Amino acid sequence: MFTSFEDKGKIFTNIVTKEPVEVIIQTNIHHIHGFVHVRPDDRIKDEINLNERFLAVTDATVSSNTGEELFKVDFLAVNREQIIWIYPKEEPLDLDES
Repeated sequence: MFTSFEDKGKIFTNIVTKEPVEVIIQTNIHHIHGFVHVRPDDRIKDEINLNERFLAVTDATVSSNTGEELFKVDFLAVNREQIIWIYPKEEPLDLDES
């Protein structure tokens, strides 16, 4: 995990590169629109399945289930256990399937 140590004891680590993916998240009582950051060549599913309690969302807009915008924040930590579904906004939903 550690790349190198400086003579004065400072620790240098590898930089983790992640790309923002615009997502929509549904929880029990909120609708969240924002960005989840994933490693290149990983999927949102890979990020969600990490063994961490919270999922980081940036530039988040939180709305009620009725669509009323409640607030906007630069950073939001979402408890993974509260997520009902999540999808990338760039992926269109085909609701007109006959």
